[in-house]
Amino acid sequence: MIQKKIGRMSYGQMKPKYNFFGKNSTRRVWRTKNAELHPKNTIPTVKHGGGNIMLWRCFSAKGPGRLIRVKERMNGAMYREILSENLLPSAMALKMKRGWIFQHDNDPQHTARAMKEWLRKKHFKVLEWPSQSPDLNPIEIFGGS
Repeated sequence: MIQKKIGRMSYGQMKPKYNFFGKNSTRRVWRTKNAELHPKNTIPTVKHGGGNIMLWRCFSAKGPGRLIRVKERMNGAMYREILSENLLPSAMALKMKRGWIFQHDNDPQHTARAMKEWLRKKHFKVLEWPSQSPDLNPIEIFGGS
């Protein structure tokens, strides 16, 4: 029953960051003693042209919504502005009927008291989401971070 309802009415979103070169994580290699500088054990650096881009996007069972570039560091006020200017128009363009369910992860901007209050005032129905569960996020299918 829940799956049918979510598949028909849910609305997911996230704001992945795409790195142009490399990853934001520590990389480890297995090597023999005194082989740390061997080329196969090193990762070349990018001197120029590196960087990343942060995007916000949304989708529903009816199709994709807006995709926008986030040009500044994300905070709660910016997140509310993005939802106001992009999520609601996307839902209208996709002809989402009343009662659709909004789903986002447990990022601090999403779970802040001010954000929860804003969502309540705007009459959003928010899907409860387990912490530390990015593997359950349906938008990962579409090239998540």
